[in-house]
Amino acid sequence: MIFLLKMQEIYTDLKTVIEQGIPAVFCVVTATTGSTPRKAGSKMLVFADGTVKGTIGGGSIEFQVIQDALGLMSCGEPRMKKFHLENDLKMQCGGTMEVYFESIGCLPKLYIFGGGHIGKALAGYAAGLGFKPFVFDPREGIFENWNLPGIETQVGDYMQTIDALTFDKHTYVVVVTHQHEYDEKVLTACAGRDYAYLGMIGSKRKVAEIRKKAIENHNVSPEILDKVDMPIGIPFAAETPAEIAISIIAKMIDVKNTLKKL
Repeated sequence: MIFLLKMQEIYTDLKTVIEQGIPAVFCVVTATTGSTPRKAGSKMLVFADGTVKGTIGGGSIEFQVIQDALGLMSCGEPRMKKFHLENDLKMQCGGTMEVYFESIGCLPKLYIFGGGHIGKALAGYAAGLGFKPFVFDPREGIFENWNLPGIETQVGDYMQTIDALTFDKHTYVVVVTHQHEYDEKVLTACAGRDYAYLGMIGSKRKVAEIRKKAIENHNVSPEILDKVDMPIGIPFAAETPAEIAISIIAKMIDVKNTLKKL
């Protein structure tokens, strides 16, 4: 009886998530072999802040499923994954579990180019405020000791990274690299693509210089550059990386909520 009530609660929560467009991932155990903490049919909803409704067994398997679900929060395709509990997760049960993941009310993607202090602060804020952050930087070791849930990081060349990414009307892009040269290259590579928001950090002088180079050296039209938020963020007397990140996330929230009304 308690099990049936729990299942009813999951379906009630799922109905609310769908009706209200709340970002979440629905996880269902579809098959098991051997000894496992839960059997086929167990269900769990994972929300963008890492909280859950329901359970698929607790312990290491549930922790890993939550991490995988957070990675799918940004409109990822449905997927199946098989877990070998002993080999993959060092669990004594020793069986296997297959889990189906499906994102619902998906989060808009946020591409942050630059993993410095501002990029890290922005990713941390964004993960809890309705975005799915992806942070890119070419510097080895830049992401050591981040340990921020719900954030994807990648070390690699900016241009190669951009070529491999998908841009659409739900994509938010922030350029906060550690060199003006990188800012220029990333901006010009992203400016002509689809996006909901594109912003670049910099003083008015830096913005003017990069704008001039983008037009003269990269054939980017003034009309395209006019759409870019630069200097980035909502203007106020921000000084620290955290304060600058707040000005950026405030601007992004304003854009996101305005687009909802259109």
